[in-house]
Amino acid sequence: MSRAVRILGVDVDPVTLEEAADRITDAIDARHGHGGPVFQVATVNPEFVMLARRDPAFRRALQQCALRVADGIGVAMASRILGQPLPGRVPGAELVERVCEAAARRGDRVFLLGGAPGVAEAAAAALHARYPALAVAGAFAGDATEAGDADTLAAVSRARADIVLVAYGAPAQELWSERNLAASGATVAIGVGGTFDYLAGAVRRAPGWIRGIGLEWLYRLVRQPWRARRQVALWVFLGLVLRARVLGA
Repeated sequence: MSRAVRILGVDVDPVTLEEAADRITDAIDARHGHGGPVFQVATVNPEFVMLARRDPAFRRALQQCALRVADGIGVAMASRILGQPLPGRVPGAELVERVCEAAARRGDRVFLLGGAPGVAEAAAAALHARYPALAVAGAFAGDATEAGDADTLAAVSRARADIVLVAYGAPAQELWSERNLAASGATVAIGVGGTFDYLAGAVRRAPGWIRGIGLEWLYRLVRQPWRARRQVALWVFLGLVLRARVLGA
């Protein structure tokens, strides 16, 4: 794989959606066949990068991930500004779909962890309806903090999961995976943010044509005006990227 693109101190791997899904299945095969390492995946957006600039623990967790994909359009834009264009976005929701489609075909066991009470179960039911052969190993909201680790780790371990979809939001989901993946018995952990809400129907996702032109962020802002403050971070992020390009940092 080509060298990672560093964006304001955070590395992002230059992979397509298909390549990311293939790397995940390869990691499962390697662990089953040869005792390979665990494989943590981060879906990086501008908010991740901005948070990592002020949170050393989160920055460390991201840098230690086996795969960091460009979830947000801002990250893809930043790579172009910096002269190292990524091959495109790998949206977390679409990566989950692709991974679950492969898991249903291969027999990999998927566990859904996090979300509001009941949402993981609803998302699991939606995935099972879409992919009837999918082995849903379990679903559990749990507690993202260290105080909840005993319960969440026990739930994942009992389920004999291969893949854990962790929906605690950043940085909690990445820190949970960093602390617990190796002991859980699973091979892969993917931080998926609000993907369970989309799957469960609690939040409507932008139509495909809007996602295709990179304006999902605007669609979400119109439907959820409270996100305006969060969108400010995108423009600050792009300003810092432009500054880095000018200064050659």
